[in-house]
Amino acid sequence: MMQRQFDQLDDVWPAGLGRRLGAMLYDALLVIAIWILLAVLHVVFVRQVLGLGADEVGAGSLQRFTLQLLLVAGAFLFFAFSWMRGGMTLGMQAWRLRVQTRGGRSITLRQSLVRFLVAWLSLAAFGLGYLWVLFDSERRSWPDIASNTRVVVLPRASRRQSSA
Repeated sequence: MMQRQFDQLDDVWPAGLGRRLGAMLYDALLVIAIWILLAVLHVVFVRQVLGLGADEVGAGSLQRFTLQLLLVAGAFLFFAFSWMRGGMTLGMQAWRLRVQTRGGRSITLRQSLVRFLVAWLSLAAFGLGYLWVLFDSERRSWPDIASNTRVVVLPRASRRQSSA
């Protein structure tokens, strides 16, 4: 996927903690829905394709590992696709946030992977990676710093633009 150059670069500003948390809450609900769907598909596969009985579903380390791998991959694909395509997930759209490179472009697959992995680390450290926004002069979180990206707030669409 080719990187896209965003517009409105002079009209954006660094996102604060409140907006980021709001978008994260919205996206968490979407990820939970994706996980439920993937878990159902995994159970259907185990029951119908592998022919295991109901009492055998979830038994064994291979089934648990494949489900965990599927859930992590599903979450990563949701975020990577959203970030690389338009710079925002559905939760970010609701809060008018966009992730972009320093130069105002959509982020790469590698940057998406780094953001995704460091986001989990940030949460595992009791949220410190996101609280970092309060102390960083450029309002960057650990995922921003590690992936060399920025989360910015987009201006509201003017009434003239929205009626056109």
